[in-house]
Amino acid sequence: MALLRVRYQTHEFGDLDIHVRTLRDNQEFEDIDGEAEKLGISSATWPLFGIVWPSSQVLSHHMADYKIGNKRILEVGCGIGLASLVLNHRHADITATDYHPESENFLKQNVDLNHGRAIPFVRTGWADAETNLGLFDLIIGSDLLYEQEHADLLSQFIEQHAKPVCDVVLVDPGRGNHAKFSKRMVALGYEHTQHKPIHTEFLLAPFDGQILSYCRTNS
Repeated sequence: MALLRVRYQTHEFGDLDIHVRTLRDNQEFEDIDGEAEKLGISSATWPLFGIVWPSSQVLSHHMADYKIGNKRILEVGCGIGLASLVLNHRHADITATDYHPESENFLKQNVDLNHGRAIPFVRTGWADAETNLGLFDLIIGSDLLYEQEHADLLSQFIEQHAKPVCDVVLVDPGRGNHAKFSKRMVALGYEHTQHKPIHTEFLLAPFDGQILSYCRTNS
């Protein structure tokens, strides 16, 4: 079996450089012990965690100057964790999660590449009844709504981990599933706004997606 091939990239955020080790492309696959297969992750979807997608770049740039204050922050479906790495550089209280069994390993190596503090990571699925993650002031994610059923699962997962006063920021590339999710979030007491990112010159192609923002100011 061929060795898993990786590449190294540098993403620029003004004067800040974030270095990441990613899969070489979305054709890579390695599940020697069958761990991913046991979790229901097919060979076709296995590599998706290991690529820095445009939505992840948009979220990361949005987080580069987002007012984080003393917020406890959760990145959902972090993949490579570019946004978490940016927030970690800003000394934010950031925790990362993903369902993929290799995400934690890649995140740790990328933290080391950037000489950062360890980022707490929990491998969990959105349907897990108990994660021991606790509650957060800000929950973020990118390109999470790629199936119709994800609107229910993700909104329930967010509600499980959101403080009574909480902000949620998602970047959606335009898969057509966010309207249902927004309805679920409004039912949970959130106000909803969305807008196209203004500056996307760091992307190789035009971005047709939206930054979705949800704010709940009381319980």
